Amino acid sequence: MAPRNISKPRPRRVMAQVAMVMNLDKCIGCHTCSVTCKQTWTNRTGTEYVWFNNVETRPGQGYPRGYEDQDKWKGGWQLKHGRLVPRTGGRARRLARLFANPELPTLDDYYQPWTYDYENLTTAPLGDDLPSAPPRSLIDGRPTGITWGPNWDDDLGGGPEQLSADPVLRSMSEKVRLEYEQAFMFYLPRICEHCLNPSCVAACPSGAMYKRIEDGIVLVDQDRCRGWRMCVSGCPYKKVYFNHTTGKAEKCTFCYPRIEAGEPTVCSETCVGRLRYLGVMLYDPDKVGAAASVESEQALYEAQLGCFLDPDDPEVARDAESSGIPHDWIEAARRSPVRALITRFRVALPLHPEYRTMPMVWYVPPLSPVVEALTATGHDGEDPASLFGAIDSLRIPLAYLAELFTAGDPAPVEAALCRLAAMRAHMRRVNLGEEQDPEIATAVGLTEQDVLDMYRLLALAKYDERYVVPTSYTGPTPNDGDTDGCSLDGDGGPGMMPGRDFDADTFHAPPPERPTGSASTLRGRLNLLNWNGTGRPAGLFPQTTEQSR
Repeated sequence: MAPRNISKPRPRRVMAQVAMVMNLDKCIGCHTCSVTCKQTWTNRTGTEYVWFNNVETRPGQGYPRGYEDQDKWKGGWQLKHGRLVPRTGGRARRLARLFANPELPTLDDYYQPWTYDYENLTTAPLGDDLPSAPPRSLIDGRPTGITWGPNWDDDLGGGPEQLSADPVLRSMSEKVRLEYEQAFMFYLPRICEHCLNPSCVAACPSGAMYKRIEDGIVLVDQDRCRGWRMCVSGCPYKKVYFNHTTGKAEKCTFCYPRIEAGEPTVCSETCVGRLRYLGVMLYDPDKVGAAASVESEQALYEAQLGCFLDPDDPEVARDAESSGIPHDWIEAARRSPVRALITRFRVALPLHPEYRTMPMVWYVPPLSPVVEALTATGHDGEDPASLFGAIDSLRIPLAYLAELFTAGDPAPVEAALCRLAAMRAHMRRVNLGEEQDPEIATAVGLTEQDVLDMYRLLALAKYDERYVVPTSYTGPTPNDGDTDGCSLDGDGGPGMMPGRDFDADTFHAPPPERPTGSASTLRGRLNLLNWNGTGRPAGLFPQTTEQSR
């Protein structure tokens, strides 16, 4: 009898993702991350309104205004008959709306960008009144009024009538009665989520959006982009933008040139509060589709956790190396602060998992000033029993945080806040030399060592502990000769339309009347930003050879 041919099981596919965690307890709303990102990536003409990184105040409408209202904007995925489909519709619906997309935010939904006419301070004629620097539009250079901004809700600057338009707050108005003098607020920094299941990639008709295999960063191929802007509609976080000068889509690149060199992103490097963490997550790509398709939205958080793999598992390490992941990336995944906060301590949560994109920028929810509130009522604010009992009555309601991070399920948010409170209570006893109580850690599902490690990571971690980013393992790029700096800095780059008289300095003060000569035109092409979608205006399609003659 011939022996049976027993084949070895195929190794599972393993992929690596560079992910980020932000500790919202540390964000002070200084906007340093936004400014440094702006100066690095979007200080060009056509990106005046673009903020790859922005800091929102919660509650608030966000940026662009009301972006979380997917009933209006149709971003992300939805479950139909057990399968995922983009909210923007199938291919036929998107094709029918290539030239007229009503689900696209306008410039007013973002804000009208402006600068100030500082020259008027020195050139104004003599008079009885002091001269001022009036605001001027960065789009056309004309005088403008300041009516909205990228964080108009900052420190409740928008007022109660604006706060009531917060989509998250509006959905839970029956549970939370917001009064202006009793308002709660915290800061929420946002970048592109670089999702495991990105809907922007699925929505792009030209295939210009893609997710890099080696590190999971989602990018735009500027050569293939045709400016259809379906990616803007498809992204539920509205982190893809349209450059009205180049006619191309642009988005957060996760500072991939720095990541490839083993350095953190610019927003992480310059963060004043040191609230950002970067690291590698290993995951099973074959589980992502099933995880994003679970029936209950509140089960999406646990489903995404089930996609992540443990790099300390020898079998996972073997499968990762079989999938082409270098050994130093596996070692980085073992030391990853992101993995510790997401899967070990479980204090980091995804932003709006109900969009079913499997986001990879997670947040440690803010622990509002519960200690002071307990002390004011005569209780010991550091007593563990009092802390745990007060979690569900925080100044920042659990229901609001749950709508942001767990699709409305308060249990994971409460568990994360209880772990943060337990860490605070335990470290108070350590610092005061009091007798340790192991029940504090046990009550929240941790060990004493877990609490100490979590405290080290959240409070004392040094630079190389917060940012564990291995260098890129892709091949070297060929030398393009004298091409130095950004390819968008001059005419003829991959993102620049031919014939554009490009001047980076005009970002700060565009002339009110732009020249109409051939040097400043787009060779007869129509600017899609200003088209209302009706009719067939000249320049809608490229000219044929006979027409150009």
